[in-house]
Amino acid sequence: MLLAFALITLGLAVYLLGEVATYPARQQMLSVRRASGYGRARMVGAPTAQLKFRERVLVPSVARLASMALRLNPKATVESIATRLNAAGLSSRISPTQFLAAKGALAIAAALFAITVGIVNAPVFGIVFAPLLAGVGFFVPDAALTLRTRGRREGIKAELPDALDLLAVSVEAGLGFDGAVTKLTEYMDGALVEEFAQTLGEIRIGESRHEAMKKMAERVATPEIASFVRSVVQADQLGISLGRILRVQAADSRLRRQAAAEEKAMKAPIKMLFPTVLFIFPAMFLVILGPALLNLSQYLA
Repeated sequence: MLLAFALITLGLAVYLLGEVATYPARQQMLSVRRASGYGRARMVGAPTAQLKFRERVLVPSVARLASMALRLNPKATVESIATRLNAAGLSSRISPTQFLAAKGALAIAAALFAITVGIVNAPVFGIVFAPLLAGVGFFVPDAALTLRTRGRREGIKAELPDALDLLAVSVEAGLGFDGAVTKLTEYMDGALVEEFAQTLGEIRIGESRHEAMKKMAERVATPEIASFVRSVVQADQLGISLGRILRVQAADSRLRRQAAAEEKAMKAPIKMLFPTVLFIFPAMFLVILGPALLNLSQYLA
């Protein structure tokens, strides 16, 4: 009995000694655990309730719709969409993720519209036209972006001669090319001036002039801008007078604009032929031949 009491007392003493010896380490571990748990609790709990509706709902929804659009069209990438938006002049207004989300949202809305109409009228309509309308809604933003890019390029072609004249006058007055572009951005506006402003910004942040000009030619992708960029780069490399080069480029672009206008004028009669045949000739035949047909029908009767 006495031996058992002695063993129990010895074990208790060893336990208490171990507790006392490990107390500082246990306190330090407990403090670290509390600190890590405290920070994690604040990150998970408190700010989530304070997030706005945009961060809680809209941003995750846009990301999901964009990923869905990328899965439906594997050939499309965020980089290619960004390049197209930049060429259309929309890179500062809409991001590639938002553009992809708009494609997905339109596809879903078109499919839901077809299903709703099918439920109300005929289920066959919803089954047949839901995929078709979804595909149309999916590719409508691409078509709109292509049309905007084409219109912007036409506007750049029309603005190029006047811009080159102003650049030539500024260079001949003693300004450098960068200063001439700065004057151009101050006194003119439009799509071409936006491209020059972006090029000037790239030069100011450390991009070489040649690389910045080549990037502008890639964004716009028109023969006139490509010819202008090649001429400026060659004049800079060979030491040719930039003012004379700009004068020649302005005259050449003006001739190209005149030729393009004449080409459109020559195509106008052919384009007017189909509306004339479809809408004007039937009414004219009805007015001219209508009374004769009525008289003939009465005669035959």
